[in-house]
Amino acid sequence: MATPMATNMKLTFEGEGEPFDSTKYRGMIGSLLYLTTGRPDIMFSVCVCARFQENPKTSHVEAVKRIFRYLKGTMHLGLWYPKFTGVDIMCFTDFDHGGSMIDRKSTSEVCTFMGLCLTSWFSKKKTFVALSTTEAEYVVMGRACVQVL
Repeated sequence: MATPMATNMKLTFEGEGEPFDSTKYRGMIGSLLYLTTGRPDIMFSVCVCARFQENPKTSHVEAVKRIFRYLKGTMHLGLWYPKFTGVDIMCFTDFDHGGSMIDRKSTSEVCTFMGLCLTSWFSKKKTFVALSTTEAEYVVMGRACVQVL
């Protein structure tokens, strides 16, 4: 299994097939949510499936089973922290003030490392126009601090 979710799969609240036991479905989703701490590659697929916990159908269960099959085939993947790596947390930020020529909104990037290992990153176009580089820097540093905490 190359991906945890098929690219052409469109899950809806109506779903296809018969209703499924919601308690069992919630247990499956809970197990997968636990695994996302060490397997960030399944985060998106698990969160999509988690939306249907109230009234799951067999099509939703098939999507969850695909994630389990993906995990079984990719057990060698995961976050790895070398033995003698320190636990120092470093955070790098960058932004481009008014970088978009269309709406003049800034884009910010944040990378967080624990020792030598990248633990999280994001890139986001701001929803507002920063009036100065200081304002743009302040916003991206605030986001970085939240991510580290």
